[in-house]
Amino acid sequence: MNKKKVLIGVGVVFAALILIALLLPLLVNVDRLRPEVQKQASAALGREVTIGNLKLSIFSGGVTAKDITIADDPAYSKQPFVTAKSLDVGVELMPLIFSKALHVNTLTLQEPEIHLVKSASGKWNYSSIGTKNVPAKRGRRKGAEPETKPEQTAASAQNFSIGKLEIANGRVLVSNASGKAHTYEDVNVTAKNISPGSVVPFTVTAKSPGDGKVKIEGRAGPLNRDDASQTPLDASIEIEHMDLASTGFLDASSGMAGIMDFKGNIKSDGKEAKTSGVAKVEKLRLVKGGQPAKQPVNLDYAAGYDLLAKNGAITKGDILTGKSAAKLTGNFEGRGDAMTVHMKLNGNNMPISELQGLLPAFGVVLPPGAALSGGTASANLSIDGPLDHLVTTGPINVANTKLTGFNLGEKMRGIAALAGLSTGSETVIQQLSSTLRVAPEGIQASNLNLILPQIGAITGNGTVGANNGLNFKMLAKLNNGGGLVGGLSQLTSLGQSKGQLPFLIQGTTNNPIFLPDVANAVGQTVTGPAKGVGGILGGFFGQKK
Repeated sequence: MNKKKVLIGVGVVFAALILIALLLPLLVNVDRLRPEVQKQASAALGREVTIGNLKLSIFSGGVTAKDITIADDPAYSKQPFVTAKSLDVGVELMPLIFSKALHVNTLTLQEPEIHLVKSASGKWNYSSIGTKNVPAKRGRRKGAEPETKPEQTAASAQNFSIGKLEIANGRVLVSNASGKAHTYEDVNVTAKNISPGSVVPFTVTAKSPGDGKVKIEGRAGPLNRDDASQTPLDASIEIEHMDLASTGFLDASSGMAGIMDFKGNIKSDGKEAKTSGVAKVEKLRLVKGGQPAKQPVNLDYAAGYDLLAKNGAITKGDILTGKSAAKLTGNFEGRGDAMTVHMKLNGNNMPISELQGLLPAFGVVLPPGAALSGGTASANLSIDGPLDHLVTTGPINVANTKLTGFNLGEKMRGIAALAGLSTGSETVIQQLSSTLRVAPEGIQASNLNLILPQIGAITGNGTVGANNGLNFKMLAKLNNGGGLVGGLSQLTSLGQSKGQLPFLIQGTTNNPIFLPDVANAVGQTVTGPAKGVGGILGGFFGQKK
């Protein structure tokens, strides 16, 4: 009997507790605490924060609000910096129920949308988070509480703390001065022991555009209340399969693209940031008319950046592709909408076989079946300009390679026939040198000099357009005077030195077309009728008279 009474007593207690849990949300008006919550959140962020009605949930141990909005810095955007469907505030229930005191343990934003905006000057809208004064409201409705004085706001911010902050299933939209936004999905953030004076451990994960993955883990703080971007930071970064063209940090017009994997770290004391890591980029493309590279490029780097002066330098820059290695040195600055670089790229005696897979990235696509075999390449290049519009200039030299799988003699038949040349499917390139200018609009090659033992020496200048179109003017000094035959020796009478033949290269990189440069061949010496000239040119091409 006693046991039965005990069980009945326990049941009554549980029923009473359940009843209290159901009735407390009706008895405790937590919504009256909403102005204090908004005030403290606004003070901590330096942005106006508005939230919907607060409701107490005993079973979840906290307060829930709908329709959360955090304003942006008006210097960047009029749209909200953050919007969220709901906000769950974990509070200490006893102080809330008995003394109406709000002690926040956790904050969870459900499905927020965060807008990151970069101005033309190069600063991000998040940099002003946590500034000491909250923008004043334009007006105050009748009966509302008096606006908080600046000194009260600062005091509230200094005393503000959160045990744990979570962002669940968020979206981050990244945009710059052009206005186009790039979206990062499934953004999840966890941060603990948050206050203006604390060092905050945090973890961030997200899906980047193109189904990539991003994970950042580390510690940040204490908060720099003048410029949040100068808050001390120590974090590791891991990126998988990020589509560079879709990140929002590169202008689409630059043509730069690729799929990047990265592991590295960044450490900042608020004044200087140091970063290092290893990046691997597959399907790299560097110019608008380029195609994905056929082999990956690896970058092992270390760099320092002055956060106040907004400039930095690379202290280590090893670029590796296969067994080829090049060194990257120089400096960069972060003023403006895009990072601007001034760098040098040096590579000596790099195996051609390891480099030819990168040619498509520069807009150079060899004809079908053609390949370069053997030999080495050296380059001493300058890289200048914003990241989304890099211009690379400098000399390159190629020695002792072969062009295989491409019958140069067949392609040059209209020209080679003049000189009695004969080449097979393999052409030896004893030397190739040129000064290049590589930019998004294409490649310009000047002082081009080739030594082809089967043909002779060829010099000239020209361009490879963004659409891979060729436009070269060349002059061949043929071996043994060119062996000009028959009526074609009339070239000499047209003001050209014996054995020197001007020609054009047109078409595209994967289908070049070789044509006699008639204008230069004829020059200004032809005074006879067009029919006479036509007869000569007909002989050039083997046409019937």
